Amino acid sequence: MFFFNQRVLFEAIISRGKIYEVDELCTYIRHKKNYIWLVYALEKNSKTVVSFNVGKRTNKTLSRVMETLKLSEAKKIFTDRLKNYRYLLDDEMHSIKRFGTNHIERKNLTLRTHLKRLNRRTICFSKSLMIFTAVLKIYFWI
Repeated sequence: MFFFNQRVLFEAIISRGKIYEVDELCTYIRHKKNYIWLVYALEKNSKTVVSFNVGKRTNKTLSRVMETLKLSEAKKIFTDRLKNYRYLLDDEMHSIKRFGTNHIERKNLTLRTHLKRLNRRTICFSKSLMIFTAVLKIYFWI
């Protein structure tokens, strides 16, 4: 039996000057009409998740992850062809290549396999946004 007396906060360690991949993943909370988007950044070489945010599919949700990467002085950020990235990133930092997001797309499939609450056709889902975020923190950073 384990007891925790102190509140534990989990944060990823972000190195400066690295190359990142960013992608979004769709799921839902409580019922299938309440779509929610998981946006996260993956370091290209080590394949570790350095930042994520959960929310509606808006620039505000994307910008929280982008600001973290900008503060880490990212050398290059690879994304898919979503138009919102063009407004949030500088042209010299942003790159859209055909095979630029291979690692993060593979991570999307692994996430859907490991966490059943992200699976598309299942009866397992999150009822609370807070619990969903806590599960993601545990999965990504422990």
